[in-house]
Amino acid sequence: MALSSSRRRSTSGSSSSLDDLDDQNNTALKEEQKANQNPSNLPQDFLVKYLGKKDARGLWGIKHTRKPVDDMVGLARGLGPGAPLPYLQLSVSHRGVLVTPHKNNTCNTMDCGMYPIDTISYGVQDLVYTRVFAMIIVKEASQGREEPSHSRSNPFQCHAFVCDSRQTARRLTFALAGAFKIFSKSIKSNQVNQPAKFAIDLRSPEEMEEDIQNELDSEA
Repeated sequence: MALSSSRRRSTSGSSSSLDDLDDQNNTALKEEQKANQNPSNLPQDFLVKYLGKKDARGLWGIKHTRKPVDDMVGLARGLGPGAPLPYLQLSVSHRGVLVTPHKNNTCNTMDCGMYPIDTISYGVQDLVYTRVFAMIIVKEASQGREEPSHSRSNPFQCHAFVCDSRQTARRLTFALAGAFKIFSKSIKSNQVNQPAKFAIDLRSPEEMEEDIQNELDSEA
């Protein structure tokens, strides 16, 4: 499959690591989409393929997810024909994003679990690969053990997921925006806790590209 993008298409042939979900999974996804038309309804579940994670260089902004996504797409394409990606379910709620293996998953990953809302600093539908949703996780400092200096100096990780369509990636972005909104209200009502820093980019890929081009033109 070609992992479609707004600017280029993959020339890789039959690698199932990035191919479209099979007919059975597509049917399940369509049913799930109908059940979750309103992005403000939480929790919402999404079936995705996991590209992986890479270090990010900042807390939020498309500039901090673009290169990690490019790198992960390149790695996935290099797996070879027939190499699968983890097939997962993302459940977005006011508590955060719960990542669990789907019952049809054949590729184990250590990155499943709950990502609390206060550790997610940014979420976005990718500008180039519009079926890809990316989020930046702020890693918590480990207790009672030494970590490499690189890990201590860079606490940001970009996780990326391939959705069945760009519409689903956009719905996932709006679902996380709804979770952020609920969390924001909760921290405002509790003045004891320092408000967390987080952002969600709700611009479409076309709007992001236009804004970036306008910024470049203004700097010229």
